[in-house]
Amino acid sequence: MIDQQRTKRLLIYAAKCVSGVLAVMGLSWLLNYQDVIWVLISVMLVLSPDGSDAVTLAVTRIKANAVGAASGFLLLLIHPNMIFMMCIAVMITVVLCNILYLEPATRTALAATIIVMTHEAGEHLWDTAVARVLSVLAGCLLGLLITFIFHNKYARQTAEIILPKPDKGGE
Repeated sequence: MIDQQRTKRLLIYAAKCVSGVLAVMGLSWLLNYQDVIWVLISVMLVLSPDGSDAVTLAVTRIKANAVGAASGFLLLLIHPNMIFMMCIAVMITVVLCNILYLEPATRTALAATIIVMTHEAGEHLWDTAVARVLSVLAGCLLGLLITFIFHNKYARQTAEIILPKPDKGGE
């Protein structure tokens, strides 16, 4: 039998992820924005299954995403050679995450670097890069908002109502 605390964490994490999908899809429908994949990925990279440090981890991941997106964008400004510049951008992202003590979120930073630097054939490089940077930032902000909503005292009270603590009175 899975313990109740683990079940509660799992349900809250699943609810955060579903909320992220619904928020992105709802906002994209309202704003008539079609390229939702990068926003969705960024939201999911910010969300954390652990409730104890979810806000701190979300902020760390947002900082790392900003580092990755900036690295990718700046290297595109230097030269559009995707393979060479992506290698350098990845290296810079790893080094900056280390210098800024963002190691736990380096993988999310690398995802942001790659998201910003890749583009479909025929697409204008700069339009795509700027749109991807904005998508990553929007996804990060939505992920942070969802984290704040789920990790306040009202969310804990709601979870306790849904999954009450077991009676330890010997029954």
